[in-house]
Amino acid sequence: MTNPAHGIAGFRLTEHTWMTELGNWIDAISPDGRRAGALLFDPKIIGLPGVRERVVRAVMTDQQLVLGGMTGLIPVADVVAAGEQVWLLTGQAVSPTLAELLATGAVDPGGAASVLVETAQTLTALHAAGITHGSVHPGTVVITAEGVALLSERGLADAIRGQVSPRERDASGWAALARGLAAPLGQGAPRAAELLERAAATAGTLGLPAARDLLVTERGALPGGAITRQGLAQAARSRSAFAQTPAYGRAPVPPPRDEGDIVTLLHVPGRTTGPVHFGPGIGDREPRQETPAERIWRSGRDEADTEQRPGTRLTRSSRRRRQRTILASTVFAVIMAGAAFAWFRLSGTPELAVRSINVVAPKKTQGCDSEVLINATVMTNGAPGEITYEWRRNLDKVIVKGTLHTKSDQTSYTVPLRWTLNGRSNVKATATLKILTPGPIRTDKASFTYKC
Repeated sequence: MTNPAHGIAGFRLTEHTWMTELGNWIDAISPDGRRAGALLFDPKIIGLPGVRERVVRAVMTDQQLVLGGMTGLIPVADVVAAGEQVWLLTGQAVSPTLAELLATGAVDPGGAASVLVETAQTLTALHAAGITHGSVHPGTVVITAEGVALLSERGLADAIRGQVSPRERDASGWAALARGLAAPLGQGAPRAAELLERAAATAGTLGLPAARDLLVTERGALPGGAITRQGLAQAARSRSAFAQTPAYGRAPVPPPRDEGDIVTLLHVPGRTTGPVHFGPGIGDREPRQETPAERIWRSGRDEADTEQRPGTRLTRSSRRRRQRTILASTVFAVIMAGAAFAWFRLSGTPELAVRSINVVAPKKTQGCDSEVLINATVMTNGAPGEITYEWRRNLDKVIVKGTLHTKSDQTSYTVPLRWTLNGRSNVKATATLKILTPGPIRTDKASFTYKC
């Protein structure tokens, strides 16, 4: 899909787009020239009764938390309606995600620990404020140019479902995140992998603060004994142009362009009638300097004001201009609908997708009459469904077929193979896992030595 000439509320849209359960994310440039993001909600979701109002409430809650000093969230600049379309605009780039970096194997042990510490800190702050995230998985963790881990889509999955997730759901999502980060480290950094696995278990029993503290106090298990963002930042920059450090000078204001009727669905951030509290210790205390979210909101609205001022009479020229805008918007919507048709479903639930597989075999030589356990870690996008697979062994023609049933918001699964070898021999045994469905077909293999 190409949309370089299109924009929304002063945000310029790029060609880099990807789908989530909420709709279509697009990398964008904010009115002041910074890298940002735009989410066009799936019309089948946002059009359901009460969803738009719940999304707006979730976003306004986030804005108050950010104004109160909370960090760790992707800041939302505005939610706007353009006809039947509803857009969420962010003041920070929303790519690359941790899911993208995991798929390329670009997350080092120090970076993995950094992601977990920072996301645990953010979730703990949210819980202290009396709210939850509701959809923690690699696709909602954004890595910045500095290697900082920020959470996106806070509360949006709950808003579209009309529910409030408990804290345990966040802890479970974080634990699955930790296991998913540990899996690729098993061979190269086993001590680091074991630390991340223990942190995952701790999150489920003692909570996120205890899991975070475990990572910090036992960081000696990491290579170099340090939690570092350096490798993560380098991986993010090499993965996405939008992870490059932004220029903070204001970009030239483009000529006025008729975008039709663009209506903000939010109040101006920071303009409240009194103190707002979302749990202990977080509130609006005293006046502060204008935040990036406020500047982005104001600059976008200022541009819109230059294009259409209240009280102007609708002239014949403006009618023709509006007709052209409606036609352009219709063509744009048709293009986007065609690109998304195969993905969207009435329920708004994403199709199951396998992100990666990693097969691990024992490094130690196996002796006579051994039963060898080979484990494969399968990473998904956190959607429910069914995965069919088969194990193949190079020393015989046996094919072990299986089915894995996945759950909502769990992203990491273990697929084991037990292989018994007998007799006198000195061979290299190789086990290959092949994911058959959902496509595309993926394979990975691992080997060990049998000597008797």
